[in-house]
Amino acid sequence: MKSIIVPIDFSEQSEKALKVAADIAKQQDAELFILHMLELSPSIMSESGYVAQEQVVHLIKMGEQRFVDFLDKPYLKGVKMTPIIKHYKVFSEVDEIARKHNADLIVMGSHGTDGLQEIFIGSNTERVVRSSEIPVLVIKGDIEKFQADRFVFACDFKEENVPALKKAVDIAKLFKSKLYPVYINTPGDEFLSTEDTYTRISKLLNIAKLGLEVEIYNDYTVEKGVLNYGETIAADLIGIPTHGRKGLSHFFMGSIGEDIANHSNTPVITFKI
Repeated sequence: MKSIIVPIDFSEQSEKALKVAADIAKQQDAELFILHMLELSPSIMSESGYVAQEQVVHLIKMGEQRFVDFLDKPYLKGVKMTPIIKHYKVFSEVDEIARKHNADLIVMGSHGTDGLQEIFIGSNTERVVRSSEIPVLVIKGDIEKFQADRFVFACDFKEENVPALKKAVDIAKLFKSKLYPVYINTPGDEFLSTEDTYTRISKLLNIAKLGLEVEIYNDYTVEKGVLNYGETIAADLIGIPTHGRKGLSHFFMGSIGEDIANHSNTPVITFKI
């Protein structure tokens, strides 16, 4: 892992994410690209004349100074970092910056159980996940030292999940994690017999050319199954695939990806299918 993108908005949540990103950067000898997007009022941006231009310059300078002050943190000492300021609320720029710097990971903060709130002005975590081609690590709580010794990866083991599973395997190697792939079996229309479940899992592993042991965990819903299984093995990280065109709200087997990210106290990492 060489490059990590960290969008910040000076909030407590984005600082929690920055701390984790700094920890990962030290472990991986990676560079942080710390991104802040200024909110400039459309009315100001559309005005002409000296006064309007002076206002814009003043706001930009204030934002830049606040950025400098925000990055003056002890935990960033010794970390190679590049601050980036964008003056517009163009959300796709996050992915463009990631591609430009060949980034391996985006680390972001989230407010928690009340939903994926705005993480920096004009955008939110779900939109980053929706547009990002690279894994997005969502952080909620304070983490003194980031370790992912036990990494749960949950999916429905359909063929479309091959790229996400392979990325999860790569991340597990980078973090030196033990990977726990899991299939959540639920009652109702999605229920599979033991034989059918193993057949589906075996087919995917053969396509991916991976030799992994996959746990089958039974629960009432996929969300509960992922969270309960994570608690059972004391997971440090939960991985889920997501359709970029639909975002977290259309994760496998229904609209439960957002719930997992919101209700999990464990960091969640998403992989675009």
